[in-house]
Amino acid sequence: MKEGTANCVDILIAIILPPLGVFLKFGCKVEFWLCLLLTFLGYLPGIIYAIYAITKE
Repeated sequence: MKEGTANCVDILIAIILPPLGVFLKFGCKVEFWLCLLLTFLGYLPGIIYAIYAITKE
């Protein structure tokens, strides 16, 4: 499988706990901190960003 593709488990983790899904994909980089901030501001924006960050190429 290509590195840029996300599987169902990655997306499921991003829906349940968005910062964890982004952390598993990118580590402790800017994407994680942005997702954490969006999740604190509202759960839905955190989910949307996590799915976007995980599925983008």
